[in-house]
Amino acid sequence: MKREPAKSFRDLLVWQKAHRLVLEVYRFTTHFPKTEIYGLTSQLRRASVSIPANIAEGFRKRGLADKVRFLNIAQGSLEECRYYLILAYDLDYGDSNKLMLLLEEVSKLLDAYITKIEERK
Repeated sequence: MKREPAKSFRDLLVWQKAHRLVLEVYRFTTHFPKTEIYGLTSQLRRASVSIPANIAEGFRKRGLADKVRFLNIAQGSLEECRYYLILAYDLDYGDSNKLMLLLEEVSKLLDAYITKIEERK
């Protein structure tokens, strides 16, 4: 089944899942120790927000190389989140397994989106 072209970044499944990841990260980090407010809480939230933000920014770029560059930045932020979730788990700040599954789904969608764009070059 072929999908209709996205008119807005909000139409992209990868952006929708990445946005959901951000919402879940915010919920997850509310339970972190208050001593982490300027540390891990802030870092994880910032990195997670960067994923859908860069997908959105790349969506409007006209050049394919520019689009891919912003999506690659999103991939970097995704990997940063992956590490912070590992760290949060190891520090016993909560069970991040559900978030890891969502993060992996976003990662696969992002890879597929980049591949599709690169095929148009």
